[in-house]
Amino acid sequence: MQEPTFLILTALAAQPLHGYGVIRAVDELSAGEVKLRPGTLYGALDRLAEQGLVTVDREEAVEGRLRRYYRLSDTGAAALQVQIERLRRHATAAEVQLGKRLGGALIFGTVSAHTLGLVTR
Repeated sequence: MQEPTFLILTALAAQPLHGYGVIRAVDELSAGEVKLRPGTLYGALDRLAEQGLVTVDREEAVEGRLRRYYRLSDTGAAALQVQIERLRRHATAAEVQLGKRLGGALIFGTVSAHTLGLVTR
């Protein structure tokens, strides 16, 4: 699963959102690292709907324009959970390997300041 897809599904996990709401949520979830453009988002939402991962929750007219809200389907929630577990396993494996490189200096997932030479006593 690509990162934008993961973030779109994550954005829809708690509640239905309209397109602009998804764009804002993805921006917030990624701390500004992932910027979705409307064309990219709606293409992704169409694809995710075809795959049964998201569904249209409702549509409402706002200032003469149709606003479509999307929600995560049960299938989408299951796919998101599988991806979360996969990413967690990969992150743990990376931490273990990095810990070996640093001589076991990883403490609770962070590198100690002493190992990096930031502490000079």
